[in-house]
Amino acid sequence: MTAAPTGGHAGHPPREGERLDLTVVIPAYNEAARIAAPLRRLGTYLGAHYPHSELVLADDGSTDGTAGVVQALGAEIGMPVRVLPGAGNRGKGHAVRRGMLAARGALVLMTDADLSTPIEELERLHAAIRAGADVAIGSRKMAGALIEEHQPALREAMGRVFTWLTRLFVVDVTDVTCGFKLFRRDAAHAVFALLTLDDWSFDAEALFVTRHLGFELVEVPVRWRDAAGTKVRRGRDALQSALGLARIVVNRARGRYALGAAAGRAPASATERGTSGPTSG
Repeated sequence: MTAAPTGGHAGHPPREGERLDLTVVIPAYNEAARIAAPLRRLGTYLGAHYPHSELVLADDGSTDGTAGVVQALGAEIGMPVRVLPGAGNRGKGHAVRRGMLAARGALVLMTDADLSTPIEELERLHAAIRAGADVAIGSRKMAGALIEEHQPALREAMGRVFTWLTRLFVVDVTDVTCGFKLFRRDAAHAVFALLTLDDWSFDAEALFVTRHLGFELVEVPVRWRDAAGTKVRRGRDALQSALGLARIVVNRARGRYALGAAAGRAPASATERGTSGPTSG
């Protein structure tokens, strides 16, 4: 499985051989009306703390001009921006997979377009990578996490059920669906090359494959705030996610995820771990 061809570039494209410490991957579907403010905030933070970084927007077939809005903002936010166009609305999992496989930074952060987990929480995850983890994921359910604004009760209940089923049948983590996850690039490419699910259950598949391949995964408590404008369709997406868990179990039994298992976990270089930490600002 390979990444889709990259779309347009904006901002200041990295020169040949230039080091990229971080790629931020944002999946997006019809986010034109609300993506500008989060991207400006992202650009300000990364410019101060991670100046050698890039933004990859994985568009999921938007019809509202999302890609154009992001392209126009590229020069303003002062960082390289790549837009991966999507042919049709394939699902968040498909968009994230394309973005993660296209990442060029030593570290790869996936985050939602609304920055429901503030970008400032990146340092918590980066600290876990510097301490030896290959993958660090945000958790809203650990001691030390702070929920500033809760989801509607039904969505929270759906999330609890999905997490319970995931922990029972797939992988034991406290928060499967928090969209704030940081990977070493080699781990990101190894994991996402094996993924098969395009819907919301891709999170569970990614975390299962991470552990299956022997990468060290740690959970980190984060701040989080619900943002209006979710694309979740309650009935349909809940059913698809449950079926996705069943497909992970079947794939595991059939050896679908064994293709890369022999390669295992490779030691990380100082660059991949980002041992120097963010630039002070």
